[in-house]
Order: sequence, then C-alpha cells, then structure tokens
Amino acid sequence: MKSVIIPVDFSDTSLNAARFVAAMLSAHSDTNVVLYHNYEHESDKDIGTSYLESLKRELLEKGDTRVEYIMEMGGNLVENIDRLAHTTRATLIAMGITGRTTMGQALIGSNTLKLVDNTIYPVLIIPPNAKFEGLKNVAFASDFSDVMVSTPETFITSVLDMFDPTLHIVNVNPEHYVSITEHYQNEKIKLQKMFSNYKTEFYFIGMNDFFEAMDNFVKDYKIDMLITIPKHQSNATSLFKSSHTKRLAYHSHIPILAAHE
Repeated sequence: MKSVIIPVDFSDTSLNAARFVAAMLSAHSDTNVVLYHNYEHESDKDIGTSYLESLKRELLEKGDTRVEYIMEMGGNLVENIDRLAHTTRATLIAMGITGRTTMGQALIGSNTLKLVDNTIYPVLIIPPNAKFEGLKNVAFASDFSDVMVSTPETFITSVLDMFDPTLHIVNVNPEHYVSITEHYQNEKIKLQKMFSNYKTEFYFIGMNDFFEAMDNFVKDYKIDMLITIPKHQSNATSLFKSSHTKRLAYHSHIPILAAHE
C-alpha cells in the first residue's frame, strides 16, 4: 500500500494540491491519501476537523478509495511532516508552493522547500494553478554524475509503472557541442540500461542558463512533471540551495518532483 501525505492549511494553494493529487491517484486503488493539518490552538481543532471531513468527502467523490486525515497541535511543521512520513512509511509528500492568504504563505510557501532540504522522502511541489490532465511526458534533469548512485531509480520507475509516460532525460551543459564526451556517453549507457523497460529519450542541451533551457524544454516537449535530485545541505551546487530555487519552484507551471539520491 502506497501512502501519500498532503499537508493542508485550507489555503487555496494547499486545497489545490490536495485536489491535484486526488485526480492523479483516482485510478490507483492501492494508494492511501493522508491529509495532515497542523493547528496552533485547541480552539482550532473543531473547525479543522470539520474542514478535513469535508475535504475527505470531496476526494472520495473524485475517485480516491482510501482517504484519512491526521491532526496535530503545535511543533515544527517541517519536523512534524518528516516524522509522519517516517511513521507511515510514506511514498510521497505533496505540497503547494505558495498561498494567497497570509496563513498559506507562512505555512506552505515558506516550508515546502525547507521540507525538501530536510527530508529523505520525495516531495511533489505543486504550483497554485496546476490541474492534473494526465502524465504523458516526464522530464528528469540529471547532471550525469555517477548516475548509478545519484539516480533515485526505484522511485522513478514507480512513477513510470503507475502512469506509463515517456521519460525525457535531460542534461544542460554549455560544453555540449555536436557530440557528447566519453564521460556523458558512458553515463548515458548506464541510464539506458537502468530504464531499459521504459520509453526513454535523451537530450544534451548546450546552454549556459539551466533554467532558461529547462523552461524551453518543458514547453517544447509538453512536459507534465519535472523530476530533480536535490542534494544535501553540504552540497552548495544543489538547485534547491541556490538563488535559483525560487525561480525554479515558484515560477514553474508544472509540478516538480524532488526525489533524493
């Protein structure tokens, strides 16, 4: 049984994330959706319960077969979610990236990337206006560095098994010219073997600006989801530690799946 945790604060952003995941998983009866709500005061518990019951009914009506919710008062939101993922053996955590309300901005917008930094569990970052319309094309941004160790093969293949999309494996490097170097060719062969049972395409883009290249690629190839590999905090080259983090996550029109090594 797969378990997906969706933190909700009842902002438009978190509700949209819940609805996106509900639509994405509606055809998969082996998945349990866990709604998580963190509240500050005992007086907030009753209204939180009422909202969660309403959201649970809505998701069940959308086709999800297993929906439950968990409430918790106080504590650090990121630590709470990470602990819950551990105790429930979660397959995935899904969160919105920003909120229209002040509460949404504080609870969801500022904590989504913090969670990416501080959990080993895959995090699906869902833009505020994203609507699930199928998963036909998935892009995987790889640095082609020690791919046998760095690629989250098990998780990526689970996505491929569930939705049967084409996997577009992309590397952006200004040193790419007419042909790729021996290093990239060797790493490509390893990835080809790794995903030999799936539909895969490879792209080596010779551009300086990774984000401009990926923006164009997502549009040109009608990508439905982008998979990235965030590094640990000690790795200064991580996409999720640089000044480009907000540009990548906050301005993306498609979900970003941060799957750790």
